[in-house]
Formats: sequence, C-alpha cells, structure tokens
Amino acid sequence: MLEPDGGAFRSVSRRWPSVFADGRIDRGALAEIVFADRERLDELEALTHPEIIRRITEIAGSAIGLVVEVPLILDVPGDWTKVFVDATEDVRRRRAVERGSSETDVRQRMANQPRRDEWLEWCDMAIENNGSVQELENQIDALWFGLRTTDNGPRS
Repeated sequence: MLEPDGGAFRSVSRRWPSVFADGRIDRGALAEIVFADRERLDELEALTHPEIIRRITEIAGSAIGLVVEVPLILDVPGDWTKVFVDATEDVRRRRAVERGSSETDVRQRMANQPRRDEWLEWCDMAIENNGSVQELENQIDALWFGLRTTDNGPRS
C-alpha cells in the first residue's frame, strides 16, 4: 500500500510529507511518527485499511485457496478462516531485536498492536510459534491440509 503504485501511497505522502523522499515513503520515518502517537497510527490505519481490504477482496475474487498475512486485526468481507500465529511477548521482542530493531522501538510498536486476548477473540484458530521455523512449518502444513479437506473430500 505504501509503494509508489500502492493504493495508500498518495494519501500517506500528502498527510506526512516529511516521510516522502526520492519518490518513496521512508517506512522507518513513518513508523517513528505513528508508533509514537496512537492518534497518528489511527490516521495511518484509516488511510491504509480500506485500501488493504479493497486489494485483498480484488485478489480473492479470482483465487481458489488463498492465504493472506496481515499483521493487524482486519475484517475482510467474505468467508475467511482467521488464524492467529501466537508467540509470547518475550519471543516476539527477541526476534525483532535479532532482526535489527531497537528494544525501545519494539516496545513502542508492541504497545500499539492488538493484545493477545484481542487476537484470540478475533481468530477462528491459533498456532503457537515459540519454537523453531520447522515446528511452525509443520503446524502450518497440518492446518492447510485440514482447511483444504473435509470428510467429503477437497474443499474449493
């Protein structure tokens, strides 16, 4: 949504011109603004969420079996199975720091994300992700197989 051809690019760059540089949106600069102030994050979500929903709906219209990863609670019209990939706060924080984020930035972002109980209320099922990548992949494979089949054969 924030790439030059993305649905929210123009409105976000108009709202926060300081994050627009060399024809692109500086996501780091935008994150500093929106994760420091809940009202700014709400503004960003008001600009991006309708475009995200529009794009998902557009892609889903022609898809047979589709997985959409969203890092936020987002209700997209239609018949979706919503899966929450759960990890403890300590694990999430450690992984983000290992990827190069500062501890302060991680804490600030996590404070503005939905709480675990909100995710669990929103989702239809949850996968635990405190272990290895292989353990997560095994759970995803099992989930996908379960979603794609029933007692009556494959689902469309």
